[in-house]
Amino acid sequence: MLNEIRTDTERKMQKTVTSITEELAGIRSGKATPALLDSVKVDAYGQKMPLNQVASVSVPDPKSLVVQPWDKTLIGDIVKAIQVAELGFNPQVEGPIIRVPVPPLSEERRVELVKHCKKIAEEGKVAVRNIRREANERLKKAEKDKKVSQDEQRDGTDKIQHLTDKFIRDIDDLVARKEKEIMQV
Repeated sequence: MLNEIRTDTERKMQKTVTSITEELAGIRSGKATPALLDSVKVDAYGQKMPLNQVASVSVPDPKSLVVQPWDKTLIGDIVKAIQVAELGFNPQVEGPIIRVPVPPLSEERRVELVKHCKKIAEEGKVAVRNIRREANERLKKAEKDKKVSQDEQRDGTDKIQHLTDKFIRDIDDLVARKEKEIMQV
């Protein structure tokens, strides 16, 4: 019972950290990365599709991205989708590829992005704490239903707190790295 609750809690907390990692990867820093275009949805074949399902995205240098559509008839739709995504990019068609220059960030925009990262981190920490609360409630209920002893319940609560501390530290580390990356000129 205790191991089941602990394992379930750890899995949920890990999912939260993974989600934050993915969200932070999509935030633009000073250098180009394919994750910058993850939010772009292209009107293709009568439906909205993620860009990575209709083209490959590569990084030839730190200041630009290259989008290579698998179907050349989608070039116009991809350009339009990148412009509509309001990422601040101005894609340029060069024959069968689309070059996307990544302009440098202004100091004001950098500060804005750091605030956004901290907001994401705080939401993640709240989610981790909510998972902790649910686990502690499950432990109390198990003790009340005589499935575990009071000592086991207390021990389980301590282990859940250690997990919580670990995952909150992980979130803080992720945000500190992203903040450093954003502020680097």
